[in-house]
Amino acid sequence: MVKEKKEILRRYRGLLRAAVRSKSPQDKRRIRKAFDVALEAHKDMRRKSGEPYIYHPIAVARICAEEIGLDTTSIVCALLHDTVEDTYITLEDIVNLFGEKEASIIDGLTKISGVFDHATSAQAENFRKMLLTLSDDVRVILIKIADRLHNMRTLDHMRPDKQLKIASETLFMYAPLAHRLGLYNMKTELEDLSLKYKEAETYQEITSKLQKTQAVRTRFINKFSLPIKQALEAQGIQFEIKGRTKSIFSIWNKMVNKYVPFEDIYDVFAIRIIIDVPLEQEKSEAWKVYSIVTDFYQPNPDRLRDWISMPKANGYESLHTTVMSPTGKWVEVQIRSRRMDEIAEKGYAAHWKYKSGGETAESILDNWLAQIREVLESSDDDALTFIDDFKLNLFSEEIYVFTPNGDLKTLPKGATTLDFAFSIHTAIGSKCIGAKVNHKLVPLSHVLRSGDQVEILTSKKQSPKEDWLGYVATARARTKIKTSLKEEKKKVAAEGKDILRRKFNSLGIDFLSVNITTLSKHFKVDSALELYYRIAVGKIDLKKLKGYTIENGRLLFERQAESKTKETQEFISPVPGKKDALLIGDEEQQLDYSLAQCCNPIPGDDVFGFVTVSGGIKIHRDNCPNATQLMSNYAYRVIRARWASKELTQFEVQLRFTGIDDIGLVNSVTNIISADMHVNMKAISFESNDGIFLGMVKVLVHDTEHLSSLTEKLENINGVTMVERVRKEDIEGTR
Repeated sequence: MVKEKKEILRRYRGLLRAAVRSKSPQDKRRIRKAFDVALEAHKDMRRKSGEPYIYHPIAVARICAEEIGLDTTSIVCALLHDTVEDTYITLEDIVNLFGEKEASIIDGLTKISGVFDHATSAQAENFRKMLLTLSDDVRVILIKIADRLHNMRTLDHMRPDKQLKIASETLFMYAPLAHRLGLYNMKTELEDLSLKYKEAETYQEITSKLQKTQAVRTRFINKFSLPIKQALEAQGIQFEIKGRTKSIFSIWNKMVNKYVPFEDIYDVFAIRIIIDVPLEQEKSEAWKVYSIVTDFYQPNPDRLRDWISMPKANGYESLHTTVMSPTGKWVEVQIRSRRMDEIAEKGYAAHWKYKSGGETAESILDNWLAQIREVLESSDDDALTFIDDFKLNLFSEEIYVFTPNGDLKTLPKGATTLDFAFSIHTAIGSKCIGAKVNHKLVPLSHVLRSGDQVEILTSKKQSPKEDWLGYVATARARTKIKTSLKEEKKKVAAEGKDILRRKFNSLGIDFLSVNITTLSKHFKVDSALELYYRIAVGKIDLKKLKGYTIENGRLLFERQAESKTKETQEFISPVPGKKDALLIGDEEQQLDYSLAQCCNPIPGDDVFGFVTVSGGIKIHRDNCPNATQLMSNYAYRVIRARWASKELTQFEVQLRFTGIDDIGLVNSVTNIISADMHVNMKAISFESNDGIFLGMVKVLVHDTEHLSSLTEKLENINGVTMVERVRKEDIEGTR
């Protein structure tokens, strides 16, 4: 215990040293008070690792102070962030001890208590609540990201299935948020740590290859930078040159999306030139450095990115160019000032340090927060639909378009004239009939490009239509269209409700929610509003209502109830004598299941079960393309699963080949598959283009061991450079 007390004190002192923005005696007193309250509240609690729980809030507070650069209020809230949820302390206590502001932030950080709708993920609801609090104080989001980062750093002590769920949530929600707020370092670490638990083997493989090639990269960077350094010194420019290695997640993403091995990724690293210049000289000096770089190395004109003249929406400023090195490799060179570099690394929080110079970037972020606030306040969708819409704007690249008066508007890449109309005003978007882009008439669905000048055309008779949802790329426009359509639908549904009320009265059925729910299920609609709407527009004809009985004003459909019971019984019964069944759930029962077509799992794959809406269990691979979304949004429907045995049942797998075309290659491949490995082949196709071939083969294998052995033999064929197992949508995408 004495040892632990010393360690707690050591960590607390480390936090105080990191809190560079909390220097006054009053600030230090507030932090000490919060630490004392948290220490007392969590004194009997332990983490999964066995460590005292107080280590976690101290670590989160330190991330807020050191890695984001937040203020005293944030540090206080980070220290107390779990007290209201996990201990006897209430929000009223926080108000009395620290104040309204601290209580408001901690309330935003506290998970929702109570019962959730079973069709919705608790995590998604928490996320939505957090975003709603963002409209009051952005620190809620920043502390929450710091909390998630520390949880990811200490995830080793959790069960593998829990690790997978938490990593999926992180990748689905928290990494995109960190990206949008400009927290580049934290976003990168969240992605890398998620990959560590979702694709453990691949993560270790990339890490190992990066370590092995480190010395080669360092020598290359030094040699490449030398002439630039000498020229910059001759010009009297104060600078620092750093080599930045691409993140493990980015490398993996490129390998998956471009179908290339690690060795073929040319931009594994970039050179960053950071110059120390006054604010007013930043732009001119950056272009001077660009000129020096291109004096020595030939630039790629298609790869020039000027985010100094036009900063990104998250405040990112930098000048990027890609140049050809003497060894024939493309190298990305990033040029930025010291101020730009700090804002790129720490994002929103770094603006406080540059109050005078960071006004533009901060106002851009404020505009983004204002847009989010508007979407939050007007959206009445369920949490998952809301998050999908919100994510539309997270990773999108920006385009810059102009109004007829020359005002600049920033929109995500892929935005249409209809998005532009809604970005000006909801009333203009709702009445939009088309637009003039660069003085030419275009439809609502026209995709805009950077530099376009847009004039919106409106009509008083126009109103939002259902198909408009397919024309827009921004969450704001989508939310406004949905809200308008719902209002219109409610008006029509009111008529349907009156029709149903009259029908129930004539049949002697009570107009109660239980009867309306029964009727909704009978007609297979998911809400009372939809039922009323369909009745009003004539899609449901109440005159044809059959097969029901009425008991004391209650409506019953007997056959439907019987079939439902039968379905349920069939689902829950274990499978007798099925040797190659999966062991499903914590009790490892042998239940009926089906294999998901999106990832085609086979015995030997790491898998999980997912309880579908109809009640059946679908089996997915852990690295299924849909796993991140399923585990993040529907964690409560994900169940453990593992293969019971490896009985010689055959499973269909699709493989992709690439390599150098050669005479007899097809013959070599088919011989290995059919003769050597005795594998049944269902389909094979080859395409050759300028000496490079792409082949697809569909084979039947027994398990992952059998598949690995086949893959290894195929890779040894002369001319074949890569063999990989592919997902179903990848195959469809290449057609």
